[in-house]
Amino acid sequence: MATQEIRFVELSPAAMGSLLAGDLVAARASTGVELGELFVGDRAKWLWGYRLKQLEDHPEDAVWIARVVVAEPEGVVVGYAGFHGGPDERGMVEVGYTVDPAYQRRGYATAMLGAMLERVAGEPAVRVVRASISPDNVGSLATVAKFGFVQVGDQWDDEDGLELLFELPVK
Repeated sequence: MATQEIRFVELSPAAMGSLLAGDLVAARASTGVELGELFVGDRAKWLWGYRLKQLEDHPEDAVWIARVVVAEPEGVVVGYAGFHGGPDERGMVEVGYTVDPAYQRRGYATAMLGAMLERVAGEPAVRVVRASISPDNVGSLATVAKFGFVQVGDQWDDEDGLELLFELPVK
């Protein structure tokens, strides 16, 4: 399958606040793209609340987190992706990506992860990229395998349950 062409659109705090409130009209106006129900479901609302709090505490993380993913040249929104924050003391960043179910199995997760890896390749402070994935998420497990991520352990997440931890050195 050919690599999908995508672009990222910033989700400003105002857009995240609109999404948290379930106001797609205001969020669409703020981002300039046609956001759908994926962005206002319970899981997404939890995420936007979490990210808004994160930005209050760490405004410098704004350049790392939450982007809308738009397929090109169609201009259709296929999901969202970003890092969980800037590099930690180890030089690690963690990726996160969600593909709208209507667009799954078309290569968009691969395109998202590839673009995020390209972004960190030029960041001197980043030495390793992490992905935490549910053992049941066969699609994401296959996606990280394509890029050579290696399982380094597991963890329990209060929100998501058991997650397998994968890492990929950047340099």
